[in-house]
Amino acid sequence: MNTAHREAILLTPGPLTTTLRTKVAMLRDWGSWDSDFIAVTARVRRSLLDIISGHETHAVVPLQGSGTFSVEAAVATVVPRQGHVLVLDNGAYCKRAAKLTGLMGRKTTVVAFDESEAVSPQALDEMLTADPSITHVVMIHCETGAGVHNPLQAVADVCARHGRGLIVDAMSSFAALEIDARKVRFDALIAASGKCLEGVPGMGFVFLRKDILDGCAGNSQSLAMDLYDQYVYMEKTGQWRFTPPTHVLVALDEAIAQFQEEGGQSARLARYEKNYQTLVQGMAELGFKPYLDPAIQAPIIVTFHAPADARYDFRRFYEAAKANGFILYPGKLTQIETFRVGCIGAIDSVQMQQAVHAVALALKELGIASAAPALS
Repeated sequence: MNTAHREAILLTPGPLTTTLRTKVAMLRDWGSWDSDFIAVTARVRRSLLDIISGHETHAVVPLQGSGTFSVEAAVATVVPRQGHVLVLDNGAYCKRAAKLTGLMGRKTTVVAFDESEAVSPQALDEMLTADPSITHVVMIHCETGAGVHNPLQAVADVCARHGRGLIVDAMSSFAALEIDARKVRFDALIAASGKCLEGVPGMGFVFLRKDILDGCAGNSQSLAMDLYDQYVYMEKTGQWRFTPPTHVLVALDEAIAQFQEEGGQSARLARYEKNYQTLVQGMAELGFKPYLDPAIQAPIIVTFHAPADARYDFRRFYEAAKANGFILYPGKLTQIETFRVGCIGAIDSVQMQQAVHAVALALKELGIASAAPALS
């Protein structure tokens, strides 16, 4: 496969492969207080609210930094310092959410689920019934440690029934999996520029329920990550409090325009689902087995068991696939050896077919006839 004429395609959960239009949008410099840039900020905020039909119920607050910055900012802003957070844990990013919550001094309880299973709304219901001190629940919508699609609507319904706040990390699901603020009750929902909107990394954003905004004042112990202050200042001036990621924002503005042209969330999900099906079918022909049951697999990133062949070595496998134009992702599981392949970004089923071919060439280079795992 001759890939000398193109950049490697990123089969990761972010950063992602972006379009030329998105890249070109970053070639202009912007003044952060200039009226043109203020207009871009306003347009992006409106467009983000459009995606979740959230204009009536939520405000959106952008924040400089990676998605994790925004998760930390959301927890610190929404949860009072005497609050008690329950984290639903079925993967690496849940554990990260629990760690940052504890580091901010909030009381934290973790309820663990297997990495191959979705979190349980029934278990959550029992926990909230048993412990009235819990004020907020944190869940990851798409836990990309393994690729699990967690049941957002059911979890939100349980939290609403108990009158507890819900903070949703929708980093790898927003703009692909359906999220409708008219149906799903949440206090905060977090996503980022470099995921399913297919922008570049460097900016997160948090949807905050309007009913809780006034109660967020003074919660955060951080100056830079206080979303309430960011919201108040942005509403008053249209500007960011501190130097904004100008090029990232205008790239996101362009990426959103392409998202809208494609047909929005449903069209993007359809493309990703086709990518997923193409990937899984092609990899099965090589002997690979996905880690998850298809019933809980999100079409975002797929975890595969490593081949049982003793000649398999992820680093060599990775480099061989990269030489043929595709960047894979290491596994996040602790008990068994895996690797991950993303289905998102500015790619379609043709690129996924090429990716499978690149994997086949990598296996051949390592002398592996079948990618069948040790676990049948």
